[in-house]
Formats: sequence, C-alpha cells, structure tokens
Amino acid sequence: MSTAPDVATHAAALADPTHPAVGAATALLADYGPGARFLGTPSRTVLGHGTHSEVPHDDRPLAARVAGTLADARAAGVEAPVVIGAVPFDQSAPAALAVPEALRDAPPLAADPLIALPAEPPAAADWRIRQVPAPDAYGSAVAAAVERMWRGEFSKVVLARTLELDSAAPVDVPAMLQRLARRDPTGYTFALPTGPGRTLIGASPELLVSRRGRRVVANPLAGSVPRSDDLAEDVRRAAALLQSSKDLHEHAVVVHAVHQALAPHCADMTVPAQPTLTRTAAMWHLSTTVTGTLASPATSALELACALHPTPAVCGTPTATAREVIRESEPFDRGFFTGMVGWGDASGDGEWVVTIRCAEAEGSALRLYAGAGVVAASEPEAETAETAAKFRTFLAAVGAEL
Repeated sequence: MSTAPDVATHAAALADPTHPAVGAATALLADYGPGARFLGTPSRTVLGHGTHSEVPHDDRPLAARVAGTLADARAAGVEAPVVIGAVPFDQSAPAALAVPEALRDAPPLAADPLIALPAEPPAAADWRIRQVPAPDAYGSAVAAAVERMWRGEFSKVVLARTLELDSAAPVDVPAMLQRLARRDPTGYTFALPTGPGRTLIGASPELLVSRRGRRVVANPLAGSVPRSDDLAEDVRRAAALLQSSKDLHEHAVVVHAVHQALAPHCADMTVPAQPTLTRTAAMWHLSTTVTGTLASPATSALELACALHPTPAVCGTPTATAREVIRESEPFDRGFFTGMVGWGDASGDGEWVVTIRCAEAEGSALRLYAGAGVVAASEPEAETAETAAKFRTFLAAVGAEL
C-alpha cells in the first residue's frame, strides 16, 4: 500500500506543475456531487458516476454476489469493473454496493499538493442537535455493561450513541466532504449513496483489510484518547495511551481476533508484538499493522473483510454476546455505522475500511455516530467524553458544537 510522499517529493511536485499528482485527486474531490460515489484511500482516489449494475440482495454470501456482479459487468463490456459502496454492521441486511457506469481514478489525496489548500469554512447554520441516547443514559448503559463484565458474562462491548442534527437548509454534502478530506487527507474519506436521497459520508482512520495480489494488510485500531490543542498536553496524552494497561488490553484483544480470522487464509503472517500510535485531527489511537501472504490467490479482499467483520474494535467479545448487549443498550439501528466501505475488483484486489467517524445525510438532516470500547476497567464519564471527542470531526465539518 502506498503512503504519502515525503517533503522533498511535495516540493518537487509543486515546482513542476506537470507532475501527475498535482490536482489529480483534488479534481475528483471537486467533481463529487450528490449521488456519485467518492472514495479516497492512502493508495488511490476514485469517483464513480451513474450505476451500471447493483449487487443484488439474496441468500448467497456477499462475496459471491459481488463476484457475480463483477463477472456480469465484464461480460457486458465493462473493461475493468470495480464495485464500490457500503456494507452494514449487520451483514444479513442489504448492502449498498454497485459497479459505476463511469469510474475515474487518481493518486491518493495525500499525494496531491493541492490538498493542503484550506476548504471553505462551513456557512452559518442554526443546527438543532438531539443526543440519542442522552449522555447520562449512555453513561448508565456503560456502567451496566461494566457490572456484567465483572460478573464474567463477557469481556468487551462497543457501545455507540448518535447526534441527530437538523437545520432549515439542506445539508451541503460536497462542501462537507471537502472539509473532511482536507482535514485528514492520509485517512479514508468517503461519500456513498445508501438510498434515495441518502448519503453515507465519513473520514475513517481504520483499514479493515486490503489485498493487492497475494499481499494482505489489516490495521486494527483500539484504545484511544482525545487530542489536545496544547502541544505539551497532547504529547502527554499520547505517551499515557502507550502505557495504559486498559487500552493495551483492549487493543491486544482486537489484534488477536484479527490474527485468528486471517490466519486460515494466509500462508504466513507478521503481527508486531507492540502497538504504535496513529493520530487523526481529533484522536490518538493505538495501532497495529498486520501483514500476510495469501495461501490462495482465489481469496478476495471482500472475503477476508467478511471473515474479519465485526472485529472486537466495533462489536466486542465474545461476538454473539456483545451483539446482544448492543441490541439491548442502543436505542437506534446502527445501519451502516461500524460496517465497512470500500472497493473491490474482478481480480479480488480491494480495500475495505471500518465505517467509523461517519454520518448519514438526508435532506436537511444529518445523523452522526460515535462509539467507545467498554471493558471492565471503563468509567462511564471517560467513555462518554471519548464519544464526544469523536463527534468533533463532523461537528467541525458542519460548523456545529455540542
């Protein structure tokens, strides 16, 4: 997987306006409009227009339905068909995946020097905000989960809450996408249709899995702390996260689950013994990059993603119990939140990303999602504060505050 270029490469690109990276990715970002499919990753930027074919919802495994759709598209004359879209948290629910009628490709956003130009600030809006559940109710759900963990019923659950925003004017999704992409250009930015007039938009820091040829990469994130505007405090928080027994344990559980899920599909794997730190504009995260070599080239990226999903980073452990706790505790349907978004091609290559730091926009309404990993050492106030910090990415993008 490619990464952002170094400073010298940036300087060379700026000095040479014919450099292929200059303006290529940001042009796709600028050309995004409602109903299109935009996805920016550390390896590529893609923009799809129109719908050649949709992945059907039936009893076949999702990966088989996608493979069939891609094969049919190629037989119909699409030279290099790619499926792009979103899969819900509940894999049995209908996905929003399609082969675009037209697909444009560019280098990653981080390789385009023009991404450093600031986005237009959000226009003034009188947002009405409703917290679901309310912070005290969310804290009570965390406390109840912790009590059950101490009784030995399960070891981790990820509990989420939402913000329902509404204003007089329609949500400006293209402008919001600009601000999200320019705020964290090295992450995974997306805007994808999930229904008539409805768009899933986000800027996720977490790669579920990618496959290029026989190389497999997963990058689980678990254990996090809000950033600080004060540099010294920000560094202190990062250092404390690396030494936090609670967060290190939470992270180790997720890495173990990723290892166990990928191992049957890989001839060899590399799993670092200790996590490192990764950051977004709002959060510090513990991060581990797991790599492997596929045992069979027939295994697609989406098959690997379906084997991994849901990891303990978005659900909990054991999975079945955590799912039940989520159903009992969250007064809303997660929909596509904590599902996966990404792309896959007919060769089996692809990138699938955990759908976090996201919202769904429809008309003048915007629904934001954020979750926190709850373990036996969790404190309700801290987990509520963590979700509030995670909301910051979107609140800043629309000019709203809690």
